[in-house]
Amino acid sequence: MRRFFLTIPIILLVIAAGFAQTSSNQSLDQIRNIVVIYAENRSFDTLYGSFPGANGIAKATNTAQLDRDGTVLKELPPVWTGLTATGVAPPVTEAQTAHLPNKPFEIDGRVGFHLPPNVVTRDVVHRFYQNQMQIDGGKNDRFAAWTNAGALAMGHYDGSKMKMWQIARQYTLADNFFMGAFGGSFLNHFWLICACAPQYPNADKSPAKPSIAKVESDGITLKVAANSPVSALNGIPKFVSDGNITPDFFAVNTMEPPYQPSKNAPAKGGDPATADPGNATTLPPQTDLTIGDLLSAKGVSWAWYGSAWKMALSGDNGKPVPNFQTHHQPFNYFKAMAPGTVERAKHLKDGGPAGEAFLAAVDAGTLEQVTFYKPQGNLNQHSGASSVMAGDAHIADIIEHLQKGPQWDHMVVIVTYDENGGYWDHVAPPKGDRFGPGTRIPAIIVSPLARKSYVDHTQYDTTSILRLITRRFGLPILPGIAARDEKLKANGSQPMGDLTGALAIRP
Repeated sequence: MRRFFLTIPIILLVIAAGFAQTSSNQSLDQIRNIVVIYAENRSFDTLYGSFPGANGIAKATNTAQLDRDGTVLKELPPVWTGLTATGVAPPVTEAQTAHLPNKPFEIDGRVGFHLPPNVVTRDVVHRFYQNQMQIDGGKNDRFAAWTNAGALAMGHYDGSKMKMWQIARQYTLADNFFMGAFGGSFLNHFWLICACAPQYPNADKSPAKPSIAKVESDGITLKVAANSPVSALNGIPKFVSDGNITPDFFAVNTMEPPYQPSKNAPAKGGDPATADPGNATTLPPQTDLTIGDLLSAKGVSWAWYGSAWKMALSGDNGKPVPNFQTHHQPFNYFKAMAPGTVERAKHLKDGGPAGEAFLAAVDAGTLEQVTFYKPQGNLNQHSGASSVMAGDAHIADIIEHLQKGPQWDHMVVIVTYDENGGYWDHVAPPKGDRFGPGTRIPAIIVSPLARKSYVDHTQYDTTSILRLITRRFGLPILPGIAARDEKLKANGSQPMGDLTGALAIRP
């Protein structure tokens, strides 16, 4: 993917061209507010695999998983280290998970572990190269082979117990929505705001050099270590270098923001508002164009509300509460949003503990025209940090506030997930560019303007959110969106939709 360095005059030229090509759309003008709620780490089949009318697990033609050598596994591997998160009692041990049939299973069902969705399970690996290896060219048959969690990658829940399931039944559930990029939260948050992959220039001459991945000639398969277990039944795979950076210096797995809040402390004697650039996991400030830049240039109000943002800045980030996750704050990686800038002060807002400050803005009717809300770690449904039900209750409460708020009548709310969290899904992602799209994830469109009790089968991905914002507010198209569409077309697929298929109004 080509890197786009845009000077201010060039940015203005691009924006002016985009405005000139955009005509007013009276129907979409009914939308005055777009709210994006970005949850964590669940594939579509994990939560909505039995949703009525959706392309669920029952429609999968082949669910058997292959071993690392391509043979069919005689059974699923154990859940290495056990099913439940550390400290959860009573634990479900590794031994208790052995000898499961080679097929998907209900974590909370009669055939499974009877583990209710309010229990926090262990985390599952969800990284850039592993996700592609698990997808296996669209067959989705190596999720159990290339995970650190064995059988858990094939687990799913009875989602009908969730409040958001019931909300989805009232509005629109998109069942053909894919995560924007392969892998984890870090990269997918970038795709949410810029449809781009961050870079680490000259990484081979930097402290991050040891984190450059060792990849086979196909560009998608990690080099397996000589001492890696041959079979998934015998242990977790090992790699020569499962790094954060591609051989051509794109950052694709978790790296820390260059500004606080960051897990990396400031350099000794350095600016306390920054992270130590000499730390191997500190990403240099990024300069790509973001949706925020385009909205600001057009005069459209917008904000990113990070739940517990102010607490994290003050150093108050205990586990398990609030467990603020620094790599979930994508604008904090960009030079345009550096500490001390007007843009940062205006657009990066504290959502408050448990979203209290965000909810206050909702109730007061002061939300910006485009609003992103990121729940804190114990309320975002991320395996290992949050239970399904804790995150579900939190998001459903936000929806209730939005519905009762003064801006509701002209609002579109998109509830989706950053990525699949390492969990299996049976639908093959369309072939796009080198960064994605990845595995299918849930997306729910909640709005008085949305279709009611509807399952939308349109092809979408994370960039579809940007496409809707772009279309509604007459913005130019981000370079990464245009590049993805070109690759989709070249690979025989259609461009991603812009979510207007989920709306009852005529685009």
